[in-house]
Amino acid sequence: QAQLVESGGGLVQPGGSLRLSCAASGFTVDHYHIGWFRQAPGKEREGVSCIRASDGSTFYEDSVKGRFTVTRDIPRNTVYLQMNNLKPEDTAVYYCATDSYLRVCESRVGMPKEYDYWGQGTQVTVPS
Repeated sequence: QAQLVESGGGLVQPGGSLRLSCAASGFTVDHYHIGWFRQAPGKEREGVSCIRASDGSTFYEDSVKGRFTVTRDIPRNTVYLQMNNLKPEDTAVYYCATDSYLRVCESRVGMPKEYDYWGQGTQVTVPS
């Protein structure tokens, strides 16, 4: 069974950077699309980025485009989300998830219900 463990969250000042990690087990990260999502207090979970299984191509939502970069390390079986120029509105719990049916991550990240396995999340806080 696929398992995901996020790490790397924390408190960072506006304009700062963080790198989140999503360590995978039970599958290899080049077999499933991997999405990054976030959920702020009182808001719905939203997709921010994804990386495709076949070729590692990536997609970003407009809110993070140019600031966030998703990469993967296949030997380490880990996907990363590099977040630069962080803003208070980036404050949220960040999750990675698998799209094991390879349905999305083309012109959009996709909705949470289109992803199947989820990590436990990691908190990112950017004070105003």
